[in-house]
Parts: sequence; C-alpha cells; structure tokens
Amino acid sequence: MFKDVTNQFAPEDIEKNKVVSALAYLGILFFLPLVAAPESKSGKFHANQSLVILLFSVAGSIVFSILTSMLIAGWMLGIAYFFNLLGTLFRLVCLAYFIAGLVFTLMGKVTELPLISKIKIIKY
Repeated sequence: MFKDVTNQFAPEDIEKNKVVSALAYLGILFFLPLVAAPESKSGKFHANQSLVILLFSVAGSIVFSILTSMLIAGWMLGIAYFFNLLGTLFRLVCLAYFIAGLVFTLMGKVTELPLISKIKIIKY
C-alpha cells in the first residue's frame, strides 16, 4: 500500500530536513520545504505530495459542495444527503493522507502515498 522509497534519498538530507518536510503536510504550508531547504530532494518530494493532496482536497470539496447545493436546491434531499456523506468521507481520506505523510516524515521515512505518488507537480 505505502511504498517506502527512503533509499532513493540521502540519509543526511532526510534527517536534516525532517521537521520542515513534516510541516509541509499542514495544508497550505506545502511550500515551506521549497523555501527553507530549496536544495533538499526529500523536502521537494514531501512538498510535492502535500501539494497534490491539498489540490485534490480543495477540488473535491468544491465539487461535492456544488453537487450537494444543486441537489438541495432541486429538493432532492435524499441524494443531497448521500453526496454530502461522500464529500465528508472524501475529506476524511484527504486528512488521513496528510496525517500519514506527516507521521512517515517524522519517522524519517520517505514514503509514496497510494494513488497520488505518480503525480509530479514539483520536480525533485
């Protein structure tokens, strides 16, 4: 499920930038490793993963909110409730991804999170 790629990064880079990389998983702070440690390959990795999670969570939340609002406006309350529930589950999964990234980073591991690891916005 989680793919450990720690061996692809220098151990001293991981240890030196562990805290700043972990802070990247606090939502909008994804850019912190890019500013505080611009030469860090592991920092860029974590900044990328955090940015991808953030973009998915924002886009998904917008989509679910719009769908729910449209269904409520059309008096389709049962379906609206279902989409609201799906939106809540989606946001919980995004939160779990943020927490998993944070925990793995603080453990000194560089771990690809499922489904999002193939998306590269920030090159590292």
